[in-house]
Amino acid sequence: MRRRDLFRIGGGVAAVAGLVGADRWFKTRAARAAAPPPAAGLDCGADLGAASTYGSRFAPPSYLGAGARDALHTPPPPAPLAADVRRFELPVISTTLEVAEGQRVDTWAYGGTVPGPILRATVGQRMEVNLVNRTQGAHNVHFHGSHDVMQDGIERVAPGGSRLYAFEAGPVGLHPYHCHVPPYAWHLSRGMYGTLIVDPPGGRPPAHEFVLSLSGFDTDGDRHNDVYGWNGMAGYYERFPLKVPVGELVRLYLVNMVEYEPCASFHLHAQTFDLYRSGTSLTPHEHTDIVTLGQAERAIVEFRLPRRGRYMFHPHQSHMAERGAMGWVVAI
Repeated sequence: MRRRDLFRIGGGVAAVAGLVGADRWFKTRAARAAAPPPAAGLDCGADLGAASTYGSRFAPPSYLGAGARDALHTPPPPAPLAADVRRFELPVISTTLEVAEGQRVDTWAYGGTVPGPILRATVGQRMEVNLVNRTQGAHNVHFHGSHDVMQDGIERVAPGGSRLYAFEAGPVGLHPYHCHVPPYAWHLSRGMYGTLIVDPPGGRPPAHEFVLSLSGFDTDGDRHNDVYGWNGMAGYYERFPLKVPVGELVRLYLVNMVEYEPCASFHLHAQTFDLYRSGTSLTPHEHTDIVTLGQAERAIVEFRLPRRGRYMFHPHQSHMAERGAMGWVVAI
């Protein structure tokens, strides 16, 4: 076969490929045209409502309203230095969590919620955490950070039992806590984790603060996550965005507690942030718009939103965003 015949065949193949690509493009364009218009009422202060599904396959249960999960993202105020001891009760219960509309997962939950309660102390303060096991299996609680090795939380607490953990909060920063009874993946994937904030002696600058803990849920028992969400719920911050005033400092405490996957990330649209890795430094490590987090890794990010609008956030692992871990910060 002569070279020009090959070119002729190649040109034909390219033309066919181009037609196929064009056909796909036109079908996609037609599908977009046939899609329903964006939901009305998406002004800067509005809840996005059940009709808003920018990219997520999962929505939160319809019975949840605005404010229903405020306690899971609103940290308590910094601990007063006059309080020599910070005491916390941490019961473990068995419950069923509807992690998305129609998607239910049997969980073990610290304080009855996934994630567990947000704990907070000032560096050096004595913490006393009383774990009460109200389930039918053994559990415990292990805190990241530095503490006496005898308080490390690796012993089993039997059903009906309790254990008091006492240690000095430290170092400054953001530290997850979680169950450390084997098989670890089973306990973490069923919701046994929470967040501890340790403030510097003078505190951090005043800001609008939120905790965002990334969760993954295996709904069919194959050790692969099917649903993702911030603070244990798919699509919640898509329907009910975090709201902040224009121009004021925002501080996010980010924790990756997704089991079965090596890493996740947090990406903020249309704005950049100061990044404090683990929060152990009061000086930013870099200024960026995305941070990658390994399992149990965390970061504190700070930013200001310069104009009214909706600023999207999500992991840059697209399957996580599409399966529930997409949300908005609304500047009003």
